[in-house]
Amino acid sequence: MALVSTHKGNTQAHKKFLALGDSYTIGESVVEPERWPNQLAEKLKLSKPTIIATTGWRTDQLKAAIEAAKLKHEYDLVSLLIGVNNQYQGRPIEIYEQEFEELLQMSIMLAKGKTENVLVVSIPDYGYTPFGKAKQEKISAELNQYNAINKRIADKYGIRYFDITPISRKGLEDAELIAPDGLHPSGKMYAQWVELIYRGLNK
Repeated sequence: MALVSTHKGNTQAHKKFLALGDSYTIGESVVEPERWPNQLAEKLKLSKPTIIATTGWRTDQLKAAIEAAKLKHEYDLVSLLIGVNNQYQGRPIEIYEQEFEELLQMSIMLAKGKTENVLVVSIPDYGYTPFGKAKQEKISAELNQYNAINKRIADKYGIRYFDITPISRKGLEDAELIAPDGLHPSGKMYAQWVELIYRGLNK
């Protein structure tokens, strides 16, 4: 498990995990232990994650928040999941492409400059929620474009990429996968994301 391997004299519990994103990372409408970064940290036996994420953030807002936080380049694991609000607000996709790459570069620096300490998570598809189902076809088509971009950029830098979008598309089949707000994932869905990520990290 290269991303969070344990070295002599240092245990997993001392490893630092930074999660960057928006509502999906901060866990809108779920309690803190059900957020996917918290679930992943528990599964990996890491310390409680540092989360820089706010519901509604676009790529530019996340960039500004990271810069304002003046974080040290000390993290053993950094995750990046961002873009749904760029899509939802109809921002130019070319801006997303540019800013996502800049965010990934920042993530690598924060991860001690090590690409193997970074992971990218795909954008879930909210078209498969009660909130988005009326425009599901349009939402899905646009998010496919966004995810193609973040996947290509992750591949360019040799960053591990976790495609949780198929899991999110089960939201209309199983109501328990959606939070009470009818839009965001539930703790149950986040647990499925974490299982996928955990398996990938242990390959």
